[in-house]
Amino acid sequence: MPECGIGLVPDVGGSLLLARAPGRLGEYLGCTGARMGPGDALFAGFADHYIPEANWPALIDALCQSGDTAPLLAAALPAPDAPLAAQQPAIDGFFAGETLLDILNALRADLGDFAADTLKSLTRNSPLSMAATVEMIHRLRGPAADIRRALELEYRFTHRAQDKSDFLEGIRAAVIDKDRSPNWQHSLDAPPQMAATQMLLPLGADKLTFDTKGDMS
Repeated sequence: MPECGIGLVPDVGGSLLLARAPGRLGEYLGCTGARMGPGDALFAGFADHYIPEANWPALIDALCQSGDTAPLLAAALPAPDAPLAAQQPAIDGFFAGETLLDILNALRADLGDFAADTLKSLTRNSPLSMAATVEMIHRLRGPAADIRRALELEYRFTHRAQDKSDFLEGIRAAVIDKDRSPNWQHSLDAPPQMAATQMLLPLGADKLTFDTKGDMS
């Protein structure tokens, strides 16, 4: 989930997947942009089955011929190792706070390699985007959260992104100039919690609307 690295937040429903990940993996993945292998994706709830890419052509043929999903289960193999599973106790401890500042304080108070590596990852990303990501994930925990709620929150941020977030600077640094040295609006020394909350306020007449004829539950 690399969106915080360009001044955005997890989108297209990714915030809901992060909120439903075990423990505090959602905050960790959303803020750091850490990459997941297949084992991690299964462990975090981002995937259902592990099917090596080399087996895809035969599986596609079987699906096309049968029109049935049974070949998926037959082709699935045991999940590979998930490094995140071993790291989860540490992640749950460091990312248990309510705000980005809480998370940073927990990491800074630890002298271990994992905390240092995680802090290094966070320093690359937009403080505003990370603060908003943590708040979004927290709002989406619980039985009442669904894909509509997730998309609404994501849209509130992206609707305001061009004028009020680090998005343009993130794109400049990553895509246009490619200097990988974004000048973020805010510092990790003073994470912008109020600004993050303001990015997620209702949009009034500009709110996201859905086609009620479809089922998005």
